Amino acid sequence: MVADGFTSSVSASGPAAVTDLLVDSDILIDVSRNVREAIDYLRRKSEESTLVISSITQMELLVGCRNRTEQRQLERFLRPFPILPLNEVIADQAVDLLRQYRLSHGLLMPDALIAATARVNDTPLAMMNQRDYRFIAGVQLLPYP
Repeated sequence: MVADGFTSSVSASGPAAVTDLLVDSDILIDVSRNVREAIDYLRRKSEESTLVISSITQMELLVGCRNRTEQRQLERFLRPFPILPLNEVIADQAVDLLRQYRLSHGLLMPDALIAATARVNDTPLAMMNQRDYRFIAGVQLLPYP
């Protein structure tokens, strides 16, 4: 998981960062694959926001590593991003979201935890798969691309 063009030209927090922006794993996967659109998207967003990730996103990306080399590359790749940890409030909100949306919308546990992280931290969430979140009140979704 390497995106040299991203990490060398963009830091996770731009000079004029005023708010946090929670970045979902689908965008980071595109960046790691050197998808120019994803790199440019995060570059633009980093000029106005501090790019952060959830510890759940970190875990999702770790699960995708096939060996220690990829794991080390991932750790270097994620180094610029502040990681929002889980806490009791986020866990409680995620449970509430699962009770409300698991059966009706197929909400998955990682998505519930990420949505709860965005709500608790009052942070917009940027992701490609908006269908996973659009039914959740209180989560500001920012589309990518």
